[in-house]
Amino acid sequence: MDTTLQDPLVGQVLDGRYRVDERIAVGGMATVYRAVDTRLDRELALKVMHPDLATDATFVERFIREAKSVARLAHPNVVGVFDQGAQGAYVYLAMEYVEGCTLRDVLRERGALQPRAALDILEPVLAALGAAHRAGFVHRDMKPENVLIGDDGRVKVADFGLVRAVGSVTNTSGTVLGTVSYLAPEQIEYGTADTRADVYACGVVLYEMLTGAKPHGGDTPAQVLFQHLNADVPAPSALFPGLAVELDELVASATARNPEVRPHDAVELLARTREARAALGAEQLDAQPPQARPEDDGDAPAAGAPSDEDRTDVIPRALPGEEPGVHHTARLVLPPPERPEPEPVRSAGRGVPMSGRGLLTLLIAVIAVLGVGTGVWYINSGQFTRVPALIGKSETEARQALDKAGLEVKSVRHDFSETVARGTVIKSDPGTNERIRDNGSVTIVVSRGPKIVKVPDVENKPLAQAERELRAAGLAPGVVTREFDESVAQGSVIATDPAAGSSRSPDTAVSIVVSKGAPISVPDVTGDTVDEATAELEEAGLKVEVADERIHSAEEAGSVARQSAAEGTRLAGGDTVTLTVSKGPRMIEVPDVVGDKVDDATAELEEAGFVVKAEKNFPFLGDEVESQSVEGGGRAPEGSTITIKIKGL
Repeated sequence: MDTTLQDPLVGQVLDGRYRVDERIAVGGMATVYRAVDTRLDRELALKVMHPDLATDATFVERFIREAKSVARLAHPNVVGVFDQGAQGAYVYLAMEYVEGCTLRDVLRERGALQPRAALDILEPVLAALGAAHRAGFVHRDMKPENVLIGDDGRVKVADFGLVRAVGSVTNTSGTVLGTVSYLAPEQIEYGTADTRADVYACGVVLYEMLTGAKPHGGDTPAQVLFQHLNADVPAPSALFPGLAVELDELVASATARNPEVRPHDAVELLARTREARAALGAEQLDAQPPQARPEDDGDAPAAGAPSDEDRTDVIPRALPGEEPGVHHTARLVLPPPERPEPEPVRSAGRGVPMSGRGLLTLLIAVIAVLGVGTGVWYINSGQFTRVPALIGKSETEARQALDKAGLEVKSVRHDFSETVARGTVIKSDPGTNERIRDNGSVTIVVSRGPKIVKVPDVENKPLAQAERELRAAGLAPGVVTREFDESVAQGSVIATDPAAGSSRSPDTAVSIVVSKGAPISVPDVTGDTVDEATAELEEAGLKVEVADERIHSAEEAGSVARQSAAEGTRLAGGDTVTLTVSKGPRMIEVPDVVGDKVDDATAELEEAGFVVKAEKNFPFLGDEVESQSVEGGGRAPEGSTITIKIKGL
């Protein structure tokens, strides 16, 4: 049954402008329709909030925030938002319509992707998130369902409905919004999400593209959350034997449980992704994952088949007898922190022997004073803890100090500081030595470094040292390109963009140009012996490899038949040239062409693999072959010259 026919909006014109033609997706918070803007005659997607949620100001505000956030991004890899409005109980967004499918559809159909395809999808996703991060936004719900792949191959990120400004991502409501399988540990444990939470989710998505499976499985959200907190994401090569180690390292870096170890944002992860791709050969990029299915596999579900993974749900709490879906975007209720029972105030015991009325009176007075004193102490000091000194500590050290004092981290904010080093605590709230109730929570503010930083001069420095200095200055090493340069040593930095001395905001990506050294012109060594060719190439500064396979060629057996880099090719010092050794020419049978016309004889000999030389007898007017240098039926080296003589008149 076509459930679209039962949808009351299909066939209607919303807000006097948008004609709803077809329902294309349903989620927990909204339904998406294919529609036409009747004013501009433009096809678009209409995202309409479920009417029962339109009365909730929180969800309406989220819809409006999505429209404003995406409108500010204006990035080619972000699904654009054209308009936002409401008609009665229908609150909607008018969005760009992408003809195609989601990454989830692709994974359901293909099982897993080759590394080249996975990176081709990941890079535009990171470019879109990088633009959001640099604009001050965190997506918070990255997953395959929110990656759209157009029929023209374009990749776009959708559903910025959970987006938050970087400075307001702390969650104090006791719930977490997101999809369980892609939540970062700090989102689960502390309710906080910054740009590094999106980086974690992208690492999980990359793992899933390479292996066809999620790194942490479970029947309930609680089981998955526990694994996110207590187990590292496994190396994808465990399920994909032979996968390049660079891709294992990329997944490990993005999904580190400690957010301090991850790339700071999607821009830095994109730079590392491109470095990993550049280090891979064609065979590594096109390796076939064991979990991949042929595109025509009849057992694979259809690309558009409905699945729980495709839905976006809001789950305020688990109802009796059911578990919220592991794959949905959900509001997960965090358990309140356990508070130890305060120890009861102990009073003096009874039964002290008395030796007289005076002693008894004195003892009662002492007990009264002690009891009152203990009560006053507890009211004024005993139920409080003083906040330890946190300024100057790293975020990790500050958390450890608070935990040791029996306190919790309420939230972590980041702010600029001209005096406090990047990554260390500027202040806390409450401040140092201020009193706070036992098991209370403290907000810490971590420095982002100066508001404006200068790009350091890293020219002529090795790449690794240059990247360390850029990070120390509060900048992010960006894309690395390599060029020949006769004045800068190989492996050292030629220049940066922005240039040294430029003023930039913290975390700005800095592109680096690295020297390949002076170019080496490859000599022609075909026909030389292997030893002669190796000596000549190594003297030029190149490395040599000899292919295991030998081939027939016109060159003598044992000499070089072919070289991987042609004569005159410019290579960097240390690059490798592969030599293929000749087995000598192949001996083939010579056709008999005596008596044939010259053109026919020439064509037949050339087709057999020979070079033809024609000699004419005086008076040069004949057109018939009189003789050939190698008789028909004889054998000659492939590529050798056969001379034919032409009869005269």
